[in-house]
Parts: sequence; C-alpha cells; structure tokens
Amino acid sequence: MGKPTGFMEYERQDKVAESPRTRIKHFNEFHTPLTKEEQEIQGARCMSCGVPFCQSGQMISGMASGCPLHNLVPEWNDLIYMGNWEEAYARLKKTNNFPEFTSRVCPALCEEACTCGLHEAPVSTKANEYGIIENAYKKGYAKAVPPKVRTGKKIAVIGSGPSGLAAADQLNKRGHSVTVFEREDRPGGLLRYGIPNMKLEKQIIDRKLAIMEEEGVEFKNSCNVGKDIKAAAILKDYDKVILACGASNPRDINVKGRDAKGIYFAVDFLKSTTKALCADGMKLKDGTYISAKGKKVMVIGGGDTGNDCVGTAMRHGAASVLQLEMMPKLPDERLETNPWPEWPRICKTDYGQQEAAAVFGKDPRVYTTTVKEFIKDKDGNLCKAVLVKLESKKDEKSGRIMMAEIAGSEYMADVDLVLIAAGFLGSESYVTKAFGVEVNTRTNVTTAAGEYETNIANVFAAGDMHRGQSLVVWAIREGREAAKEVDLKLMGYTNLSVQ
Repeated sequence: MGKPTGFMEYERQDKVAESPRTRIKHFNEFHTPLTKEEQEIQGARCMSCGVPFCQSGQMISGMASGCPLHNLVPEWNDLIYMGNWEEAYARLKKTNNFPEFTSRVCPALCEEACTCGLHEAPVSTKANEYGIIENAYKKGYAKAVPPKVRTGKKIAVIGSGPSGLAAADQLNKRGHSVTVFEREDRPGGLLRYGIPNMKLEKQIIDRKLAIMEEEGVEFKNSCNVGKDIKAAAILKDYDKVILACGASNPRDINVKGRDAKGIYFAVDFLKSTTKALCADGMKLKDGTYISAKGKKVMVIGGGDTGNDCVGTAMRHGAASVLQLEMMPKLPDERLETNPWPEWPRICKTDYGQQEAAAVFGKDPRVYTTTVKEFIKDKDGNLCKAVLVKLESKKDEKSGRIMMAEIAGSEYMADVDLVLIAAGFLGSESYVTKAFGVEVNTRTNVTTAAGEYETNIANVFAAGDMHRGQSLVVWAIREGREAAKEVDLKLMGYTNLSVQ
C-alpha cells in the first residue's frame, strides 16, 4: 500500500463531463480525462482493505457486489500511485480483455462496493482504469502479441459482441485458430450498434479489433450463420463452436393501436443512428436514420437502453421527450434494508435524463405509468397515447406483487414517435434451431450449471444468449469462462485464466 493515509488526505476526483446543453450538439464522448498526476493521486485513495469487495463480484441479495471480472483493483490503484503504469496495465489485462470498453460503458460495480465509499466518496476506479488502458496505447504497451505456437485446432465464434470477442481473444492467445462470424457489416455486436457513440466511440472498437486481427483472429462480417451459412457447415469445418449471439429479441408491448406508424424498437432506433454516423463521417444525413428531430418522443422503459434513446433523441433535436417507467421511483439514498456492500438500489439520473432536464426544465421520467392505447390519425400515423397510472398489488393466484392499473387514472399525451425499450426476451430462434440447442422458457440457451457446453456436442454458448440480457462485464466473464472450457475439452488441460 503506497499511501496508507491517502484516503484521508485526498478527495475524490473524476472525469469532468461537458455541460448537457453543449454535449447534445455532437455524438462524441463528452468527458475530459484526469491528468496522469491527478490519477496517481486518486490511486493513493485506495485503502488496500483486507477484504476488497470491489473485486469480489459475488452475488448478495440477488445483486452483484463488485467486479464480475475480479479485476485486481487495489493492486493497479497502488501501482499507478507509485508511477508504475506498465505493471498496472499488466495486472489490469490479467483479468479484463477489454478495459478500453469497460472503462467507458461499465456502471462501475467496483466503485459501489468500495470500502472507502462506505463513509466517504469511493475511489474513482473507473477513471483510473481508463487512464491505465489509454496510457498503454499511448506508450505502446497495448500492442499486438501473436501466439508463438499454433495448436492446429479451429474454433468458430458466432457473434462479435463482448462475450464472443472475449472468447476469441482468449482462445487465440492459447494458439487455436479462431474465426468470428458477424451478421452485421462490422464486428462489435452491441458494442457497435447497441451502445451509442457518445458512450463508446466506434474507433475505440476498431483500434482493438485491429490488434486482434494482427494477433491472428479472423473476422467474417455480413455472415448470418443459420441463414446465409448452414450450421452443419460450421460444425463440419470447426472443432468447436461458441454461440455468442446475444439476447437480441426485443420485448414488444401488446396494446391497441400498436400498428401505428411512428413506433419503433429502441434497438432499431439506436442502430439506425450509429449506422448513419458511420456512413457519413459522424454527420447525420436526412433520410438515412429514424429521426426524432422536431418530434414529440415517448420512450417506454427506464433502463440503460431507454436512457440511450433519450440522449440520442436530444441530439436529434426532439421537440419534447417523455420516458415511462412502470415501477415506482427508487429512493435517492440507500435504505437500511439495502446496506453496503450490496448494489445500491437508488434512483440514478443518467446522461440522457440530465440533458432532457437541462433543455426542457424537468426530468423526462414518469413513474408507475404505462401505455394503454396508441391513437392514430386518418393516415395511420401515431398522434397521441393513452397513458394509465399503476399501483402495486398482490396477485391472488401466484402471490407475486404485480403492477396493476388504477381505474379511472387514464390521461392523454401528445406523441408522434415512440421508442420501445422494454428489454429483451432472449436469443433468436433461427440460430438455436439451426444448431439444435435446447433453450429454457426465457429462450436462453441451457447448459449444466456453471458450464457452457450445450446438449449438442462441440457447441457452447456464452454471454447474453446464455445468461440473458446483462452487463458488458458479465458478457466478458462468460466469454472467458467458455473459452477455458473449450480449451480444456480440446487439449485435455488448460492454462487459460478466468480471474
């Protein structure tokens, strides 16, 4: 521990965000990183506590506490305080294949479980992770390191999201020949087309993919396995197959008027903007994307995807934004029933909501509310929505607490663009049916507990397709664990680490 009293001497500093009204004028990342000297001081705040919950990744009360990747947080915080940035990078990369992604998009489970955060502000671990990886690129530490020996084994990874990329990276480092199949025109999966540019600029993905290609990973884009390429051909040509296709079935809402023009799934809205930006040099060209410009926008769903829709609509120039959440507003501070180091169940105001509040004067979220009906004009275009308030009620048959309509609480809202961000239902059936793998009632691919091989020999599943919609860090962990299992089955032993 380089500075035993650091947490008492220094206050938390974090990356500074541009003002909401300024950043909605562009689609770039909008945080100013700390200087190297500032980050070294922040590293000194780490307490190197006896039980580092920050790296535990354990489930407490059904929620993850600390990093699922078991990042060696106290070690690399101490190393940057000591000025040993190269060794800090080595320790970071030991557990995390893609810190350039997680330091931008992860909700920082490590910080919420930080012991320093029990009484003071937590260590700015996410900013330090960002500093370590960006310094590594600047200094050349993050260069390609191809394996010296090849095993002769061939592996197909279907899907190039964080889980598929992590599995490919691990298995390629082991010396296996890995081919990644991606149905979109560019690899990256949800990293590219699910996460907006202002959270993760796409050149950051391309920078890492170029290194992986230099190390020997082959990417085949615009290849939709299960449609363009038969599963039988993949199984014939490769020793093992890892399905990492994500949970890409969006949950729909079944209400009267759903067929109105102007209602889209959030994933299609976000993807259209990203594709348009990539095609036109970071400028949106009219007619190339689903536009919210001048529209009265309603976002259905209060999670990260819903917030991303709000932020994207603000950049388009929406006339107004309303965001519906079925559940009640969470408390602003921890309740006694939600003690540290549990994940804090508190109200989070994210970047998109901050931007809408700055422009329109109030938080766009409306709680305990849902849509009862969409109203169309004579041409079939959406023009209004009938909303209804909800309350918690116990279902007499199941005993579960349900959200039920409050009779007579309906009211009308003017709206001409609706974005459905109600989550995802699981894997897409054409892939699972093509390979013959079993799925559960939520359409996630089933395996034995703690394992990744499916009911079909030589076929494995990982990431959201396996566990359901989750965080990027969980996807990376699943990819690493699946890679270890594949390597063990191929070689009879494995030296791939998971943590």
